[in-house]
Amino acid sequence: MKEVFYIDRFEQADALLKPQRVEVLRQLAVPKSCTEVGSVLGQSPQRVYYHVKKLVDAGLVTLVSERRVRGIQEGVYQASAQSYWLSPQLVGTVGTRKVQDELSLGYLLNLVEEVHDDLARIDGGPTLGVSGEIRLPQGNRKAFLDDLRTTLQELFARHGGAEGEAFRLAVACYPKETADD
Repeated sequence: MKEVFYIDRFEQADALLKPQRVEVLRQLAVPKSCTEVGSVLGQSPQRVYYHVKKLVDAGLVTLVSERRVRGIQEGVYQASAQSYWLSPQLVGTVGTRKVQDELSLGYLLNLVEEVHDDLARIDGGPTLGVSGEIRLPQGNRKAFLDDLRTTLQELFARHGGAEGEAFRLAVACYPKETADD
């Protein structure tokens, strides 16, 4: 089972984005037959099989084994991945996105979409996730952003080069809405 299944084709998204299919898919986190899934969801095995077949055809579910039950071959299915991500490119931007500079929302959205795409295609290997919250006194935003940019540029210069394993570092800094707002 893959960790992430990246859905970047409309047929896959169409097969998945039905509430009943999502429930069937959740049941298939562990191998089960349509009869077993149906008993949990209160649906007939035939109805579950209809949804499972659509998910199998889209590659989102896999037939893992078959067994003979009361003279009938019964399939045992499992989800193809632990999580499913929809590519932002399925819809993409409508019109042109206003990207003025590194401080614009358009620039940050483009960056997040690129990172989303990169992460979905990682197949193991070392990664690092760091998250934190910084509270800036009124009027210190520009100084903080300038300091952050300088620090990152120094890091890139110190560890950058044409040789070696490539890593991507993406830093997103945005105002966080709080319960007080």
